[in-house]
Amino acid sequence: MGMWALLDAMWEMPAEKRIFGAVLLFSWTVYLWETFLAQRQRRVYKTTTHVPLELGQIMDSETFEKSRLYQLDKSTFSFWSGLYSEVEGTLILLFGGIPYLWRLSGRFCGYAGFGPEYETLGFFMKDAIKKFVVTQCILLPVSSLLLYIIKIGGDYFFIYAWLFTLVVSLVLVTIYADYIAPLFDKFTPLPEGKLKQEIEVMAKSIDFPLTKVYVVEGSKRSSHSNAYFYGFFKNKRIVLFDTLLEEYSVLNRDIQEESGMEPRNDGEGDSEEIKAKVKNKKQGCKNEEVLAVLGHELGHWKLGHTVKNIVISQMNSFLCFFLFAVLIGRKELFVAFGFNDSQPTLIGLLIIFQFIFSPYNEVLSFCLTVLSRRFEFQADAFAKKLGKAKDLYSALIKLNKDNLGFPVSDWLFSMWHYSHPPLLERLQALKNSKQD
Repeated sequence: MGMWALLDAMWEMPAEKRIFGAVLLFSWTVYLWETFLAQRQRRVYKTTTHVPLELGQIMDSETFEKSRLYQLDKSTFSFWSGLYSEVEGTLILLFGGIPYLWRLSGRFCGYAGFGPEYETLGFFMKDAIKKFVVTQCILLPVSSLLLYIIKIGGDYFFIYAWLFTLVVSLVLVTIYADYIAPLFDKFTPLPEGKLKQEIEVMAKSIDFPLTKVYVVEGSKRSSHSNAYFYGFFKNKRIVLFDTLLEEYSVLNRDIQEESGMEPRNDGEGDSEEIKAKVKNKKQGCKNEEVLAVLGHELGHWKLGHTVKNIVISQMNSFLCFFLFAVLIGRKELFVAFGFNDSQPTLIGLLIIFQFIFSPYNEVLSFCLTVLSRRFEFQADAFAKKLGKAKDLYSALIKLNKDNLGFPVSDWLFSMWHYSHPPLLERLQALKNSKQD
């Protein structure tokens, strides 16, 4: 009886108070759910102290333990940073921080994030400044034009706003790799040789319109490995991270300098010390494994995953702008967040897209995560059809080691968070074909 009375009392509150309370309640519900999942995964990190049987022959104990401790450190930092962010956000809302900041500055600015494993403080500061400048050069004119379109667009402004953001996103995708990314990393054409020839042959075999292959110097900011393609229509380009390639890896060159010699590919004639260093520290993939990774990436193109993701993104964008047009005139939304006498359009964008849409965004994010895992399995299967199962199998293990990924996951944590299937699931899917 008391519970129903409390619910009745809450329902009789003014609409703006119900909205504000619902936003806070949902925010903390999501935070507690995420914390619950993170603690489940942290328990896995703590209790899984030995290499799984499936990886016993292909992952050494030192690498496994290093990955386990790295993930434990990350989870500790994530817990405290998440708690700080949630408390800070709650206090800002409770004490009217949004209206205060609006009156104080009159505008909101983007901020530059930072990634792990920067080599030096100077590099980090230089990178952060460049990110801030580039972000503002893009964000300020785009935001100003979007607000202007909303202001003059009339009843159908949401259509014009959606078309504008569509054009902006296509332009940014087109110019990013050629004009923006080189501001942060060095791109060099992959030299003529066997690897480039084999990449061109594989691209031609599936009608991929390859024009150029680049190597990006990603090792300056992170040890993580990656490969991707970009470009529209008949102008596709492939980018390989230097950390993906054995012969380009800075770490491998350091090992060779320390040992005083280059290990032979077959291992014959090498000292036991050199062999141990190569086994435990060598980074990147062999040419055959690089081709297998690219076979997976090109599978995303051949199977239409890129186009499907663009279509889903734009459908979502159109729906959000349509709902924004429906809600922007509701004064109670602004009053709920302390704007009693004004309804600034920019604040309306913030309130509706960040707070009101948050339940929808959580559901959409989970659905896209499930879809992404499905696409990853399909791309792996495509690489199988190209005869790359064995090489992709070994490449996934090497990339997991280089990226300090932990191969064991809590099923609920991975289901909610992982856009890529856990390593053991991918290896199992490849295993039968590899054996065949």
